[in-house]
This record gives sequence, C-alpha cells and structure tokens, in this order.
Amino acid sequence: MTIFKELPVLEAYENDRHSHREQARPLSPSKAAQILATRKPEWLKIRPPGGDAYLKIKGLLRKNNLHTVCEEAHCPNVAECWATGTATFMVGGDTCTRACRFCAVKTARLPPALDPEEPFKIAESIAALGLHYVVLTSVDRDDMKDGGAEHIAATIREIKRLDPKIIVEALVPDFRGDPQAVEIIVDSKLDVYAHNIETVSRLQYRVRDPRAGYLQSLATLRLAKNLGVTKGIPVFTKSAIMLGLGEEASELEEAFGDLRGHDVDILTLGQYLRPSLQHLPVERYYSPAEFDSIGESAKSKGFLYVASGPMVRSSYRAGEFFIQGVIEKRRSQNAI
Repeated sequence: MTIFKELPVLEAYENDRHSHREQARPLSPSKAAQILATRKPEWLKIRPPGGDAYLKIKGLLRKNNLHTVCEEAHCPNVAECWATGTATFMVGGDTCTRACRFCAVKTARLPPALDPEEPFKIAESIAALGLHYVVLTSVDRDDMKDGGAEHIAATIREIKRLDPKIIVEALVPDFRGDPQAVEIIVDSKLDVYAHNIETVSRLQYRVRDPRAGYLQSLATLRLAKNLGVTKGIPVFTKSAIMLGLGEEASELEEAFGDLRGHDVDILTLGQYLRPSLQHLPVERYYSPAEFDSIGESAKSKGFLYVASGPMVRSSYRAGEFFIQGVIEKRRSQNAI
C-alpha cells in the first residue's frame, strides 16, 4: 500500500535582487524543489498567542516559576491549547542533559538542581486551572542516578492526591533503559505512559542524542505495559513520530509494526518543524491528505488510537479527549 504521493513540481520564481527589473525569473527545477522543501505551506501557518486564558496561564507559570513544553519546545499549538486552559507542564526544570538535533529545549551537561517544591507547585497550578486531563513532560536528567524518575512520580502522586479523578499522562525519558526507573513511574499510578521514538530506526542517530536509541525506547514502552499488567495498574502506552526528516514509506510501516509489537496503544504523527537554523532542516512537508493516508496505514496495525496531521504533537487535544473517554468508561465499569 502506497502511503506517500510525490509532491508536484510547482513552478516557482525568485525576484532578481541584483537588478531593478520587476520581472521575476524562473528557477531551475532543482532550485525550485529546494525552496519548496523548506518553505512552510499554507496549512502550517499559525496565529500568534493571546487572549485572557493565555495570559492567565502565562501569569500562573511565571508566578510559580514553572515551565511548559509549549513554550520551551516552540509548540505551534500553544495559542489553541492555552486559549482553552490547557498546558503541558515540564517536570525537572527547563534544561535537558541531551542535545537532540530536532529539539529547542535548552541543554547542559549539569542542569540546575531540581526544585523540591516543583511537584506541589505543578499540582496546585493544575488544580487552579480546573483540569480533568493533565499532560506532563520532562527533560532528560542523565546527571541523576534515576534519571529524575522519583521526581516525576512525586509530581504525579501529588496531582492524584489533590484530585484522584484527574487523568494523568506523562511523557517521560527513556531513563537509559533502566527498568527500576520505569517501575517508579508506573507505581505512581499514572494513566498514560508516553515515550517518543521520534523517528524511524535508520534516522535515530542523526536525529536524537547518541544516548537515546530505537530499541531502548521500544523496550521501556513494553516494560511499562508489562509492569502495569503485573501490578494490576491499567496503563495505556503512547508514542510519537515526526515526519519530514527523510524517512521512507517502508521505514514508517516498519516503525508502526515495531510499536504495536511492543504493545503501544496510542500513536501520534506530526510534521517536524525546524526550531532554528542550528537544528535539522525539514526534508519534506506533508499535506493534510498525506497525513490522513499515513494515519490510516498506522491504524491498520491495530493501535487503539492514532492522531495524524501536520500540527499534531505528542500532547494532542483530540487524542486526549478520546483517551479520557476510554478511561472514564473503564472507571465507571469497575465501579459497578
């Protein structure tokens, strides 16, 4: 099944800046293709953030010295999500020990020490926003023995303490494959254990920090699922892939199969956007129709839910609504 279709070779023009002629000159096919590959298409244009809800969340974050992946990773959906009172909180500070070539988050070999009050500040902020579905993410903390697992777990426990009905999704690191760290997260009784493989197997070393790894990431996802089953803790597992980094159709198909083979329930697929000139370039922009086709291919592998679209990110509200419905239905059935 073909899930890609070649983008048409469009006629493009470039103004001749070296003369006063107003007439534009046609580009060579290779130059036109190069410009088209890096120019954002219309469907990726976003409105600037603003509004009362946005300002409320921003003020709350600054007051409590908290961070969100929405800001740190330059998420294109920040205006939409914050306008509806939703934010993805970063746990463990705003500085990562890894330097993945797609990510805009700050990096350092020795980030600042953890704030012991952060779990309480995050939980209180979430309570103030009145959220029913909470998404947490975290930086890699390779400077710590447990990779920051206990700090993340403490945040989840504090959120659940304030409101046991809250659904918590946590996008966590690979913890260098440490099974004890994965178990600490599962024992916190989170609802969705998320960890992103980010790209296909062949591109891992080019895209991610060398300390990350395709098989290592897959192994932590399977372990989280297995631990949940063994401990009687119902945990959904979730991962994400960025498109536009040079992947091939067959490689995506392989990745979908690998994720399902490691019992991953939920998958998100979105367009990679280059945060700055220091990051990896975009090799290709996919149209909404192509994302629909790729998403259908992923669904055929048996995922519980697939969100696929140019602006889809790991924290995707439509997916959260679906997961919330499934979890609330399961909770009501268990209560009978």
